Amino acid sequence: QVQLVESGGGLVQAGGSLRLSCAASGSTFSSYAMAWFRQAPGKEREFVAAISRSGGTTMYRDSVKGRFTISRDNDKNTVYLQMNGLKPDDTAVYYCAAERSGILTMRLINYDYWGQGTQAAVSS
Repeated sequence: QVQLVESGGGLVQAGGSLRLSCAASGSTFSSYAMAWFRQAPGKEREFVAAISRSGGTTMYRDSVKGRFTISRDNDKNTVYLQMNGLKPDDTAVYYCAAERSGILTMRLINYDYWGQGTQAAVSS
């Protein structure tokens, strides 16, 4: 089992940047595929980005490609989401998730462990 704790959220103006972190503890971090999801008020939780066990493969939702970068440091048991060029539509609670079989997927139901989320708000 793994415990996930997100940090790094905040309030920024449009065009600004935030770097989210997700610290994992418990089981072997490097055995999990990791992802970020987000949920805006009144909307369903949606996929943002995912990264393979080694960090060599990544995937993104179309609306964040070129602006967001997911990365991981297996020595520090941490996954990151660098968010640049933020837009008001990026306002949401951002959740870190872990997939224990190591499969890289956008499907929410495949992820086994979740953090409690960190709020990111972008003003226009």
